[in-house]
Formats: sequence, C-alpha cells, structure tokens
Amino acid sequence: MKRYSRSLNLPKLLNQKSHFLFGARSTGKSTLIKDQLESARVYDLLGASDYRRLLKRPETLREELSGYEGLVVIDEVQKLPLILDEVHWILENRPNRFLLTGSSARKLKQGGANLLAGRAWLAYLFPLTSHEITDFNLLRYLNYGGLPQVYQSQDPQRELDVYIDLYLREEIKAESLTRNIGVFSEFLDLIALSNGEEINMSSLASDCGVSPTAIKSYLSILEDTQVGFTVPGLTLTRKRKGISRAKFYLFDVGVCGFIAKRGTVKEGSELFGKTLEHFIALELRAALSYHQIRANLHYWRSTSQIEVDFVIPGHMAIEVKSTTQVSSKHLKGLRALKEENLDIPHHITISLDSRPRQTSDGIQIYPVREFLKDLWSGKLWAS
Repeated sequence: MKRYSRSLNLPKLLNQKSHFLFGARSTGKSTLIKDQLESARVYDLLGASDYRRLLKRPETLREELSGYEGLVVIDEVQKLPLILDEVHWILENRPNRFLLTGSSARKLKQGGANLLAGRAWLAYLFPLTSHEITDFNLLRYLNYGGLPQVYQSQDPQRELDVYIDLYLREEIKAESLTRNIGVFSEFLDLIALSNGEEINMSSLASDCGVSPTAIKSYLSILEDTQVGFTVPGLTLTRKRKGISRAKFYLFDVGVCGFIAKRGTVKEGSELFGKTLEHFIALELRAALSYHQIRANLHYWRSTSQIEVDFVIPGHMAIEVKSTTQVSSKHLKGLRALKEENLDIPHHITISLDSRPRQTSDGIQIYPVREFLKDLWSGKLWAS
C-alpha cells in the first residue's frame, strides 16, 4: 500500500513541546509515527505486553526511561489514563518530550485523568486530504472518503463495511461509551442521513425514542472519538440576524455515505452537491488545524433563510455550488454577507466552472481544484 506524505509534521510540533495527538481510528497515526519518529521509544497500549506491564506498575515507565533523554511515544494513551501521572513527573524532572496518541479523549476527560496542566499541547490527525493524495481523484474521494486503507483499496466498500461494524459500533460498545448500542446505532444512521444539516435535538430524540439529553450525550461521544464535529452558526451579523444553531458533520465522506446507504455519487446529481459540500468542510477543518490557524469554522444563516455554507472570520466566506456555470442567483448569500462589512477578505464560490474568475463586486469564482491548490498553499489565509 502506498504511503502518502502527511501534512502534519510531528518533529516540528515536538520540537516546541510535548503533544497529545488525537484522531479517529485508521486515520494513520501509527504509520505517521513510524515514518516521522523512527528514533522514538514507543509504548503501544494496544499491545498486551506494554499494557499489562504498565497497568501492573505504572512507575515502570519512569524506571525504564531512566537515563534516556529522547522522544517517547505512548500510543492509545486513553487505554491507561493513570500513566499520565508518570508522564507528568517525567516532564517536570527530565528533558524528555512525549507524543501521547489516542482515538478518544472521552475516557481521559470523564475519568479525571491528569491532562498535564498545559505541559502538552493538542494536535489532530484527520483522514487523507486532497493535498496529501498525489493521485487525487475527486469522484473516488466523494464516494469512498479519505481513510488510507479505504481510498487505496480494490474493494473500498468492504473496507468501509468492516470499519463501521468493528469500530463505530462494536468498539464503542467495548469501550463502554454507551449502554445501549442498539439505540446508538440507530442514532448513527440518522446522523449520517442528516449530515451537514442543523441539529434538531428534539427530532432526533423522537426518532430514536430517547431523551434530548441522551442525544446530546451521543453527539458528545462522536466528537470525543473524533468521528464527528459541529459547525456553529455565525452570529456576528447586524443587518441580518444570524441563527446560532449548529450543524453536525461526520469526519469522513465515505464513512458517512456508507452508513447513510446513499449509493454512488455521480457528477451532476443532487447527492454530488451535498457530498461536495461535506468534502469542503473536511478540507477546511484539516487546513485550519494543520496550518495552525487560530480561527473557527462556522456557517451563516439569517433568520430570513439567507445562507452561506462556510465562514472563517478574518479569512474567508465560502459557498459551494455543483454547477458548471456560476451565475448571479448563486451569489445571493455571499452578497448579503458582504453587506455586513465583517473582517472577511475572501468571498468565494467553489464550483465546477472550468476557469477561475472574479465578479465586479469582488466575489471569487473558484473551480474545485484551483480552490484546493490555493487553500493548501496558504494563499487564502490572512497573515
């Protein structure tokens, strides 16, 4: 299997400080460690040997690292939260740097684990991005997503089937993240079907036969396991009041499509447009994180239902259209947002147009590939 070069530079991060590295299962954390941190001492808590030894005597870590001043990796640290007390002591008394990886922060947060009081920063690894895939094919990505073993597979549908059954359902059950895996599975199906839409707690609760509080807990599970994320509504506008209700996206278009049983994504279809919007959300989220941009991803919808798909205050506002010829009717949302005079230097419509252009009032029309190129080159980020 081909190993794509990832945007996340672990040596650069660890040269600054120790880090927690979170990412959903199978996004490539272990492979990234092997590729970039060859000289590190690695403790794999998914392996029985390291786990049992450190579970029995956590102080073994301190003893084994005596006299060693290099980099230490503890993989799947949420399996043994108590080990963080030892990591804390070592960080205070020795020159080691740590990379602490995991697919879930839930056990750490709920178990009152030692989160090192700022001695380690946070980083995230996402599925493959367009920038990382040297042979990137948009239609393949929209259909199967960016999990490394899925994107390159000769049978991506089977890979997705195994991934969802063994991880999203069974492993969440094994981790005791929810008591009722049947209801949670039904919730997961519904959240995939409503991906990219505003969250309606009452409606989801009614459909699942549980309370809104339970739905809130289920959404928290998806966020803590890096399987989904919320995009809040932008409320900075004054001329047209914006709603605050959040949208929810799953972390991968392939996983979302498989759970929703949506069928093949074909260019020109309504499904293509929805999936393209989801893909752009994922690219923006990853780019913000990998470029270490201190800004948050939002969408904007006014109370009068004028909408812009994505807004990153201080940087850009984006509308995603699957048309091959953007016209004035596609620009209403962006033009309304421009009238608010917010600090947004780039107003962009991403489309299937053949060439980039700019309207007389400064809206940039970007073909998908041109937008992705400028996004990842840094050209669109305000300094």
